[in-house]
Amino acid sequence: MAATQSAKAKTAVKSSNGTSKAKTQMHRRSRTGSLAPRVPSTQSPPTYTRRSPPSVPRALHLHTTHAAPWARALGSSDLNSLPPLASSIAGNLADSCISPPGCFTCRLRRKKCDEGTPMCTACKHLGLQCEYKRPMWWSNNDARRRHKEDIKNIIKRKKLAEKASHPIQTSVCSPPGLSHSLPTSATFTDPLDRTRSASIDSHFSTAFNFNSPPNAADFGVYTAQIHPDFLLNGYSPYEIDVKTERQMFVNDVPTLKESHVSTFSTYHTPPPPGTVLPAGPLEGAWTEHVHHERKESLSEEALNVNFFDFSHGPHDSTRQIRIELEEHDQRLLEHFIQFVLPTIFPILESNQHGSVGSDLILPALQSNSVYLHCCLSIAAQHLKTHANVSGDDIDNDIMRHRYATIFSLCEALKRDENHQQILEATLGLIFFQCIVGRFDDGLLDIAWHQHFQAAISLVQKLELPRVVSDPTCEMTQTPFNMTLTGWIDILGATMQGTSPTFAHTYREKHLSPHNHHLGLRELMGCEDRVMYLISEIACLESLKRDGMDDFTLCQHVSALGEQISRTEANDSCLKTPFNANGSLSPKQLSRNMTTAFRLAARIYLCSLVPGFSPSQPSPMALVEKLTAVLQHIPSGPEGFDRSLVWVYLIGGSISLPGSGFRALFEDRVAQLGQQSTCGSFGRMVTVLREVWMQNDTLSQATTPGSSAASDAAPQHIHWRDVMQMKGWDFLLI
Repeated sequence: MAATQSAKAKTAVKSSNGTSKAKTQMHRRSRTGSLAPRVPSTQSPPTYTRRSPPSVPRALHLHTTHAAPWARALGSSDLNSLPPLASSIAGNLADSCISPPGCFTCRLRRKKCDEGTPMCTACKHLGLQCEYKRPMWWSNNDARRRHKEDIKNIIKRKKLAEKASHPIQTSVCSPPGLSHSLPTSATFTDPLDRTRSASIDSHFSTAFNFNSPPNAADFGVYTAQIHPDFLLNGYSPYEIDVKTERQMFVNDVPTLKESHVSTFSTYHTPPPPGTVLPAGPLEGAWTEHVHHERKESLSEEALNVNFFDFSHGPHDSTRQIRIELEEHDQRLLEHFIQFVLPTIFPILESNQHGSVGSDLILPALQSNSVYLHCCLSIAAQHLKTHANVSGDDIDNDIMRHRYATIFSLCEALKRDENHQQILEATLGLIFFQCIVGRFDDGLLDIAWHQHFQAAISLVQKLELPRVVSDPTCEMTQTPFNMTLTGWIDILGATMQGTSPTFAHTYREKHLSPHNHHLGLRELMGCEDRVMYLISEIACLESLKRDGMDDFTLCQHVSALGEQISRTEANDSCLKTPFNANGSLSPKQLSRNMTTAFRLAARIYLCSLVPGFSPSQPSPMALVEKLTAVLQHIPSGPEGFDRSLVWVYLIGGSISLPGSGFRALFEDRVAQLGQQSTCGSFGRMVTVLREVWMQNDTLSQATTPGSSAASDAAPQHIHWRDVMQMKGWDFLLI
């Protein structure tokens, strides 16, 4: 009796298992089509053979994992072991997969297929491989997903090509296409040629074979496929987005995460309408022009990450930073790294991603205690101005670390040692005040040019001018401290109306045919030669203040104007500094900023001419041009307006009421928000508004017909005179 019950139980279990399998298979079939078996085809079913894929680059390889759709899930042994109902369903499913409804490409895209032969309309229109026979990638989920991504890329390239192409008359040869183009319905003139296309690795496929590059013999005058001369290493154009991420750790604590996306592309613009292209290999100027454009595009964003010598050893992305501080100062250090560090040297950061933190600031914080105190004082200032932290405690933090910095510098100067570290900290004291803090915070500080006198002495002791200007010594890396010194020296001289201290060094660099780079473009955005010419203009202003006669002055002004014009020879037209994918183009940004500095230098030079007036046509035209250039500079908190403080000062000081410059300026200030009140930018805004108020009042008082008009009255008040009247001693760079 027990044996009979046990047998019945086993039979029930088997029945239940068979039923669940049948339900599972029915559920799977509901996604693919009806369970009713198809009418058997009169042709014999295709034979699937395993063929080794051709050797092709991984970028162009469409994964060809070969397997029948249900071979693994329903093998022959499994079919025999299933119950009758499940076996029947599985057999019907296996038979129905031989002739699926629609091509496999449309099924993969989940689009309706009209089952046209030899290609369906959707595949023909988009230039895709039309698959009626089961392809090798169908049974592998990973291969199917990758094939779907490849199809998306092909469709994307075709849409880009359609946007970039122009209509060309049929009597003219078409230029090479920018994407894989398949034969159209006009290509198949034989009405009997209506067989379905072969699988993707077939040697007899009438469509484009993605597994191998096309042969030159396949191209004629009217062939729509791409020409081999426009392939990179024999393969079709491609586009790659490279994302770089960097995470900084201080005392094993993640502090700052940076992300950057750059695009590498081998696409090029097709020729203009009417261009006649010969059959066969392309020759002539257009081919050379395209190859030249490609070479230029490959090097467009190539950046030298080892351009500067930061005096902290070679670049090391795995460098560990450990700084032992008290809990209160640790909070200041974390604030400095998280909020202040990203705003230091934004141009350098856009050129060499991560160098400001990993190669300059963090190593200096670890090895230079004077520099550490300087940064902690700056962090406290940033907390006070940006986080609205007030009270005696934050002021004590600022002054405590500021005093410790100055005291340590004085002690190190007495010992006459560690000149590199002292120079680094001294330049930090000068430059960091250009980033944070307000001039009206009421805290005692030493003027920037007094700090700079100490920096000049250290630069001379280290013989940095000789190192950068020696023609017999080829530099592999430029000393960063000398580049920063040059930036402060040149623009700082214009603040005081004196000659730059190292003007002779800049003059030698300007005249050098091979060794003229000082790294100013990489650091602050303006080409080195334009900065050298600003140094020469500052020297000329110093000579004018010393009593140079007007005739000699005008001769020098004319000569310097010609020198400025020569720097425009290799300048390209203005355009947005962003790539197609939205990433920043550092070189285009540098071109735009150089143009802005060049125009400001012309305004500065014109202001030296006797009888200069902002209402003259020439200065007004220069201000209008400068306004147009500034519109190509990214604005807002993530923009680069704070790197153009000197440009805004020089151009804005001669702008007239109602001009486009003033409207643009106020808009940029509004976009910066609270950041427009801090650092050099905030000081420059204060100076400009005071200059505008005084000059606008003066122009109204000296209007022709006014009772206050007088020939002896000045026509324009210089911005430097306004600063002296107000007692402002600013470094506006």
